[in-house]
Amino acid sequence: MFTTLPKDPQVFLHWDWAQLKPYADDLVKRSISPNNLTEWMKDWSDLSRVLSEMYARLWVATTQYTTDQDIQNRFSTFLDEVHTQWLATNQVLKKKLLDSGLQPDGFRIPLVNMQVEAEIYREENLPLLMEEQKMVNEFDGIIAAQTVEWQGKEVTTTQLQPVYLSLDRLEREKAWRLEMQRKLADRQRLNQHWIKLLELRNQIAINGGFTEYRAYKWKELHRFDYKPDDCVNFHKAIEQVVVPAARRSYEKRQHRLGLGRLRPWDLNVDPLGRVPLEPYQNVLELEDKVSAIFHKVDPDLGSYFEIMRKEGLLDLENRKGKAPGAYCNNYDMVRQPFIFENAVGLHTDVATLIHEGGHAFHVFEEAHLPYYHQLSVGMEFAEVASMAMELLTSPYLLASEGGFYSAKDAARARIEHLEESLLFWPYMAVVDAFQHWAYTNQAAALNPDNCDQKWGELWGRFMVGVDWSGLEDAMVTGWQRKIHIYEVPFYYVEYGLASLGAFQIWANALKDQKTAVANYRKALGLGGTGSIPTLYETAGVRFAFDAGMLQQTVDLIEDMIVRFEKV
Repeated sequence: MFTTLPKDPQVFLHWDWAQLKPYADDLVKRSISPNNLTEWMKDWSDLSRVLSEMYARLWVATTQYTTDQDIQNRFSTFLDEVHTQWLATNQVLKKKLLDSGLQPDGFRIPLVNMQVEAEIYREENLPLLMEEQKMVNEFDGIIAAQTVEWQGKEVTTTQLQPVYLSLDRLEREKAWRLEMQRKLADRQRLNQHWIKLLELRNQIAINGGFTEYRAYKWKELHRFDYKPDDCVNFHKAIEQVVVPAARRSYEKRQHRLGLGRLRPWDLNVDPLGRVPLEPYQNVLELEDKVSAIFHKVDPDLGSYFEIMRKEGLLDLENRKGKAPGAYCNNYDMVRQPFIFENAVGLHTDVATLIHEGGHAFHVFEEAHLPYYHQLSVGMEFAEVASMAMELLTSPYLLASEGGFYSAKDAARARIEHLEESLLFWPYMAVVDAFQHWAYTNQAAALNPDNCDQKWGELWGRFMVGVDWSGLEDAMVTGWQRKIHIYEVPFYYVEYGLASLGAFQIWANALKDQKTAVANYRKALGLGGTGSIPTLYETAGVRFAFDAGMLQQTVDLIEDMIVRFEKV
């Protein structure tokens, strides 16, 4: 039916709703029955892919060029004039399918998701959701504009990251204080931005029939397999099991650096006084070697990455005016991923590209699924795809395997990764607990001073071992420097949950790498057709985040660190 749709996605970027509406109207008017369900679903899926890719490509451009007002305006116009119309129409189509009582093959989980989406949908929220997205873009612009003068040059704060690996402690401190000074200059601006976001999100929840945003967001995120109280218990388990291990890690670092106290600028430098790892000289070399590593893990995965290179689906190098962070986005019409990061010559760039590569492989592996609506995967498993890839690739960091390092440097990189994974859980608990507090105590959270106080309280509870005395302003405003809090509320605990899944996959790989990779790929290929526990089970692991599972994982991490230190 929709064979007249252009095949070139670039064509759609210039379409308005008037050009898309006939296709949408046709879907709304058509009756559906067991005889034509497959055709109707395929047409709905095709149009959904078009709208999804329009959104993705226009949004990606806003992150690549935050200072280009024309690009920002194009996305804003799309949100106002196309996306809101499609959301309203899409709601009608969801209701049409739900009312029919029909269930396409492989659609049990998508139907459950749709039922919840139908329950919380409110037309009056459409302009609020568009406003929220515009505020996300505004936040990106604020952060992207944070530059400083360093050694006579204007650089982004991201470009200061290599300085924190310097063996010169005074240089590290100078850079750190300069960065914090620049970030604190936006403190009041970010406070006001936060207040507007909080009020906006609260209104969205109220419109949806909820008394608080957390309850609304829980349903929007399709969190059917765990509850808010489970997250609170996860925080407690982290405090019980991981915080003591993190303290041990910090104490070892402090001892090796020969310091009386460990300060924030001492957390990235090599504790044994070695010069920073220099994995690559340019982005081409970064791509070449990561490609070789992916081919070692699995030839098909390597070929996926090569497709991305040939099709221009990578934007890796940091530059002025580029949004912070890294991500993998989906171009659903062409069924390909796009990777964005801010590489500056560090090992973290390698790790980030491999991480986002895991997300990209998810897109390729689920591309066989017939319907767009089967592609939505809970981030509790989507992040397993990326975090497990970091671990599955780790044996191939060696130059002899086509990677970056000597045996000693590869062992060093693996130790750094394991230590970062260990130290991440307490930080994750701070971010997640802060959001649980903010969105269930809105009146208090509307006062940024209370947010500072709460962040400081949580920091003292989970982030032990680093001395922040005299740096309290920088410490308590840490919530302003966590992009997820502003842009994707409540999306952070997934990293903590998925990390436990990823380490289970790695534990399996230590016994049988080939089988572990095969199970991993099989789980990715299910897309969103299985529940989170089912996806974990298919990958050969268990969806669990209790103290017992944390203890097993911490023991594995500490054990492997000792083993790699011998190298």
